[in-house]
Amino acid sequence: MQIERAREMGFCFGVRRAIKLLEQAARKHGTIESLGAVVHNRQVVNRLAELGVKIVDNADQIKGSVAAIPSHGLGLPQLEKLKSDVLTVVDATCPFVRRAQMAARKLAQAGFQIVIFGDAEHAEVKAILGSCEGRGIVTTEANIAFVKPPRRLGVLSQTTQSPERFGQFVKELLDRILLDVDELRIINTICDATRERQAAARELASHSDIMLVVGDLNSANTRRLAELCAVEGVETHLVEGTNQLEAIWFKNKKHVGITAGASTPDETIDLVITKLQNLL
Repeated sequence: MQIERAREMGFCFGVRRAIKLLEQAARKHGTIESLGAVVHNRQVVNRLAELGVKIVDNADQIKGSVAAIPSHGLGLPQLEKLKSDVLTVVDATCPFVRRAQMAARKLAQAGFQIVIFGDAEHAEVKAILGSCEGRGIVTTEANIAFVKPPRRLGVLSQTTQSPERFGQFVKELLDRILLDVDELRIINTICDATRERQAAARELASHSDIMLVVGDLNSANTRRLAELCAVEGVETHLVEGTNQLEAIWFKNKKHVGITAGASTPDETIDLVITKLQNLL
């Protein structure tokens, strides 16, 4: 049986940068209070906790003088307030997320109604929405019931959505509202790492008998990888670690494909592959 890794997988630039920033800050300051998990991965969160990174749910819970913004970001007005309230802010926002936030703010200040294609409950999307100055809505359905069709409309995407889904959403939305708007701006805010990892996963899934997607169940980009692999018609399993592997999955399988979410540590991927080799 052959085990093949996707050509692009695991930690992305934004995640590596965020973890490095928090590690450096923890060593310098000791205890740091992070507004949510720096990334959606329990192994990473637990390791940072050992260095002194404590997770809080909101700014009101911050008791110390050092606060951290996770890679998913914080709405720009909230970030600016936090910087005025707290002595030191470690901003680990992913540059691609920050780009989407800045695009949202510029559209709002120019008088655009903003539609964000994404998961309304995801921390990143909440941060982008929080940058819209009250002019944004979040949805994954194109049949939006505007109270009054906006004359100026801007469309953005959660950075970890698939280009295909975003493209289809935009097409359906245009079919519905194009004649009602005077000005339309579509900004592709899907990050490069997401596109590369999704393309690599689909390519690998197309010639594999089974796909393993390694990552946290709470990670949006990891779940998206699993969805895309399954679309290719291949049996797909999302696993967080070695204890979830089942030997029965690999019976009569000749080619196993491995990919991983952008917040999955290299060591977790290596442990899963080693356990898989022992199973086979």
